[in-house]
Amino acid sequence: MDNKLRCLIIGSGPAGYTAAIYASRANLNPVLYEGMEPGGQLTTTTEVENFPGYPNGITGPELMEDLKKQAMRFGTDVRSGRATAVDFSVRPFKVTIDNEKVIEADTVIISTGATAKYLGLEDETKYAGQGVSACATCDGFFYRKKKVAVVGGGDTACEEATYLSGLADKVYLIVRKPYLRASQIMQDRVMNNPKIEILFEHNAVGLFGEKGVEGVHLIKRMGESDEEKLDIAVDGFFLAIGHKPNTEIFKDYIELDDVGYIRTSSPYTKTNVDGVFACGDVADPIYRQAVTAAGTGCRAAMDAERYLTEKGL
Repeated sequence: MDNKLRCLIIGSGPAGYTAAIYASRANLNPVLYEGMEPGGQLTTTTEVENFPGYPNGITGPELMEDLKKQAMRFGTDVRSGRATAVDFSVRPFKVTIDNEKVIEADTVIISTGATAKYLGLEDETKYAGQGVSACATCDGFFYRKKKVAVVGGGDTACEEATYLSGLADKVYLIVRKPYLRASQIMQDRVMNNPKIEILFEHNAVGLFGEKGVEGVHLIKRMGESDEEKLDIAVDGFFLAIGHKPNTEIFKDYIELDDVGYIRTSSPYTKTNVDGVFACGDVADPIYRQAVTAAGTGCRAAMDAERYLTEKGL
């Protein structure tokens, strides 16, 4: 029956498609639902230069299309639609697609990814892929010898600023508060880096530029009597205010960390529910790279296959 599966994969980034490639080749006949953003976060990335096997780089959408074709070549049934509810208290598991269709599956691989948090400025959308980025390790290379700004005051922002300082000529760290929230070691690293200038009590309120980002509109001490408007010239604008893992529909069944990432029992991709596995950014607050996501997708499919074999399903 079409709606009773051995393996259901929810989400379609590098993790989901790689899980599908391995699951298909192991004859698990997987069905993959693409979700709200078919291809995941990489489809919003113009140039991917750090995925092995593409010596000249490749665009994010092309890379995802290649992975999708590879999964389909081995028999993955790729469907559009998103999971809107799950019931992991019953076996087989029940997953509702688009609030109407219920799929039953012996194993479920969750690869729903995470969404970068943005400030919500119109200009962030306007300059997407033209100077606005939420991943320094993905895009920093394009800003060698240039000026960039990083928004945020936590560990991620300090890490991204430090990373970018190895490439760019100048890094502005834009911090809303009069202090950094980062751990002491990260604060020291940033404070002692001659290339990083910290702009405390500054809010980014807009971006400007003709063919891409050329600068940021800032307000210093916003809302105070001495508030002051100023512009700084930058070529890149990096958001480092966190990611939100797409785990809302799983929270009643799956153990999450305090931010909402799925906890897996390392080195496996197993969750606290036997037969449900998680891979990619939804379970990775640390690395968040396409290649690491793909690696965990492979592991999730192998874990699912072992589970089905052990259970005789």
